[in-house]
Amino acid sequence: MSSAVLGVEKSVTDRSWVARDVSPDLTAAIARAGGVSEIIARVLAGRNVRPEDVEFFLTPRLAAHLPEPYILKDMEKAALRIADAVMKNEKIAVFGDYDVDGATSASVLTQFLKSVSDAEIAVRIPERDEGYGPTAQAVKAFEADGASLIITVDCGTTAFDALEGVVDTADIIVADHHEPEIRLPKVYAVVNPKRLDEPVDNPCRNMAAVGVVFLLIVAVNRILRQKNRYGETRPEPDLRRWLDLVALGTVCDVVKMRGVNRLFVKTGLRYMAKRENKGLAVLSDLSGIKEAPTAYHLGYVLGPRLNACGRIGHAGLGMKLLCAGDEAEAREIASQLDDLNDLRRQMCEDVLKQAIFQIESKNEDCPVIFAFGKGWHSGIIGIIAGRLKDRYRRPALVMSVDDNEARGSGRSVAGFNMGAAVIAALEKGILTRGGGHAMAAGFSLKPERLEDFKEFLTDYMKTHADTEENGNSYLIDGIVDINAVSADLVDTLSCMEPFGEGNPEPRFAVANVAASYVQVRKGGHISCTLVGRDGRSRLRAIAFRAADSEIGQVLLKNKGELFHVAGLIHADTFRGAGQAQFIIEDVALA
Repeated sequence: MSSAVLGVEKSVTDRSWVARDVSPDLTAAIARAGGVSEIIARVLAGRNVRPEDVEFFLTPRLAAHLPEPYILKDMEKAALRIADAVMKNEKIAVFGDYDVDGATSASVLTQFLKSVSDAEIAVRIPERDEGYGPTAQAVKAFEADGASLIITVDCGTTAFDALEGVVDTADIIVADHHEPEIRLPKVYAVVNPKRLDEPVDNPCRNMAAVGVVFLLIVAVNRILRQKNRYGETRPEPDLRRWLDLVALGTVCDVVKMRGVNRLFVKTGLRYMAKRENKGLAVLSDLSGIKEAPTAYHLGYVLGPRLNACGRIGHAGLGMKLLCAGDEAEAREIASQLDDLNDLRRQMCEDVLKQAIFQIESKNEDCPVIFAFGKGWHSGIIGIIAGRLKDRYRRPALVMSVDDNEARGSGRSVAGFNMGAAVIAALEKGILTRGGGHAMAAGFSLKPERLEDFKEFLTDYMKTHADTEENGNSYLIDGIVDINAVSADLVDTLSCMEPFGEGNPEPRFAVANVAASYVQVRKGGHISCTLVGRDGRSRLRAIAFRAADSEIGQVLLKNKGELFHVAGLIHADTFRGAGQAQFIIEDVALA
């Protein structure tokens, strides 16, 4: 175990600052192989990037690094069936999920099918109160309406009752990425990189559903080309035009940001910058994005607005925006989404206060956070779970309860696979429905089983959680001098983007600073200027939602006294280009 960075054994948030374990030999090998700076080589080494993988990590290319679609089981079977339906002009139906991954998956598949088929493409995005995944009623309705092929995207892997034996004339294909049970639904094809019969080293294993869908259309397009589907009257579509949506869904589903996911996001961001998708362009303008989009904009600016419709009503609006062909239509939909997002924000503030009071009044020493209440909107409980996870640094599950059912959403931390835990509880009969992946999951259960579920998870964590990875520590990539935090350093670090699970954003510590010009901003954010020990060196800084936290108290009360800060180095886009700012995530008294 490394000694504490700057001697910080216990910060104001009760964390020790630990230097990320980095091999000097690996750092040197990466620097030689990749031709990168020492700081980038060190950061790459801290993420266990091998020297031979540096090029793929930093500059992935579609032509060189896109996986062969047929490495996924049932992919060829599914692609052949879809291509056959296209050639015969069969009516195809698409059933998606109500989150961003579901909306982008359905959008990519639908736009592709409309570009290659003359037949009607039916689409359904369910409202959240209908529950996660397809229902037998929805599937039967597709068939009754003439669909001979039904494709579920971002759902379906555990929808046995809804998919098995409910149709007579239609084939069903599942394109999903959620954790499966031991058995798969008996349908025409199930394309899911997490199938238990897939190799654990499958490069597609950690894809979002939209990534699976993109590989699916690559495979279908190849078959259609072989069948001479394209010509002067029907040009072959450029599949790259949908990579902006693939990037959006990948980032918003919080999947591991390594391998092919980095390829999708880095490439997709370049295409998003071209603003060819009218819906995304209008939403970006409405959201105040003035610079080239980054993964941050996807996850924290665009994503929440698109998610708002699925959370509190009008679930199909997000997909409708992403498929909009008319700018006026796009502006109208984007405005509705912005209004829904404002409403969502207020609802979240109210429920979060209730959840925190409930948790802290119980004063339980439990490895998992539980909160539930009647009247809590089921569409926001995932956000609340994420906020609680960040606040308490433990897996968090939040449930909306009525007399007959508790609907829940969970968010996890590094070292604990939430989706696998939910599937295990489902197989034990504790839950009535459930699914998810490592960092997030959704589920339903009878209210009387709430305590059973809590006990099950507590026991499950004892044997399945990586306590070393999930320790009460703050990992730091390096110590930087206050004068070294500059626009040049921001630019140097930008090659590491996009950040996410498996590639956390580099964290740095700055020693012996004081705070001046401290102000509480709207939303409880605290802005200040960090001043070096010499009294001359200055650095703009902000601590998000910190006004009522231990960090906020230090910044507000310890004016003029020296302390250490830890956090992120970002561009200060609020005040214009050419500036850097420090995002304060932790503070320790000097």
